[in-house]
Amino acid sequence: MSRVIHLQTEHQPSDARLPLITAILVWCGLVVVSGIYITLPMGAALSAAFRAAESETVWAGSAFSLAYALGFLVFGPLSDRYGRWPVMFFGMIAIAAVTPLAGLTPDLPSLIACRALQGLVSATFAPAAMAYIVEMFPAGRRVTATGFVTTGFLVSAVAGQLFSAAVSESMGWHAVFHLHGALAVTCAVLLFRGVPRDGGGRTNAGLLSLYRELPGLLLSGTLLPCYLISSTLLLSLVGMYAVFESQLTGEPFGLASHELMRVRMAGLAGMALSPLAGRLAAKFGLVRTLQTGLALAAAGMAATGLASGLPALVLMSVVYVAGISLAIPTMISLVGTLAGEKRGAAITLYTLVLFIGASAGPLIAVHLTRTGIGIAALEALAALLFAAFGLTRLLGAPAASPGMPRRNRDAENA
Repeated sequence: MSRVIHLQTEHQPSDARLPLITAILVWCGLVVVSGIYITLPMGAALSAAFRAAESETVWAGSAFSLAYALGFLVFGPLSDRYGRWPVMFFGMIAIAAVTPLAGLTPDLPSLIACRALQGLVSATFAPAAMAYIVEMFPAGRRVTATGFVTTGFLVSAVAGQLFSAAVSESMGWHAVFHLHGALAVTCAVLLFRGVPRDGGGRTNAGLLSLYRELPGLLLSGTLLPCYLISSTLLLSLVGMYAVFESQLTGEPFGLASHELMRVRMAGLAGMALSPLAGRLAAKFGLVRTLQTGLALAAAGMAATGLASGLPALVLMSVVYVAGISLAIPTMISLVGTLAGEKRGAAITLYTLVLFIGASAGPLIAVHLTRTGIGIAALEALAALLFAAFGLTRLLGAPAASPGMPRRNRDAENA
């Protein structure tokens, strides 16, 4: 059965409200996705609190990411059936209720279980929010709104760490989860007061109809290279910051916590490219824009690992983040375009692969840094990104309307 979605355009908000709605979605995305990263600065604190090795405490982050990825398989289709706004709103209430529980856990297994539950309910937001923009925003405003919301997702990689480091240092690691839950409450209020309910987005198809499509999409000769590339994006991002946490506080850098915070903050400069991804893809094409992003990311990561001084390391990490910030939104557009009528299931699978990579990043980084050589971890991540760049040679031109000039086709697809 085809998963046809019927839209009711009379529920679309006025143009005057679109900037406010976009801002609310950006804030909500920033809060929700920062949950992936808030345990990265806590490694030493959690190890001391639970008398556990870093290889064990790292699961507090990976459990969230893995459950978050798997949650897309449930909440994406549920938003198709019941509407985008209800899934976003009630999901945010669930996040606000579950997140503080992690700060009350008496042992590491309980913390990991709470983090997995937090990741699962956090998966309510992203698929519903992105679909909400597609269905409720005018065509000319969608790319810009998607770019800003995606930027919020990316900024959370740095903002989540900064928030966690500042709160845990001054108030203890438990307070991070309590305050993060309070931030989720603000998101629920903003969604209730500022984001109109969608009147459409309904389908009678069940979860099984989505699951039947996934194997064919995953093994598709057109989409398989996209998924292989996607698996390296957040894997490398989370992996790099995990390496920073363990390596920059030791020799030869010996950074204090406030100095490490500045290194994390520098990454924000690289994220400025994300809102421009749509315009760059319209001018140069989706594949070429993706290749540019991957080339920047791979070169930046490789140079970060080889940097002998802190200024060079920070600068090259910004280059890396700029490349990733360009690649992620471009890949969303590329997957949706190549999948055609199956774009909903294809993008769900893309997000699944993307965040499975995020869950693997810290585990791989910790395993490699056990050798005592942080450069090995960063260069291994760079090698993955260079391999991803090579896979772009397998990507075909996105489909478009017959007779449209090539550059205009790519502009439309962006």
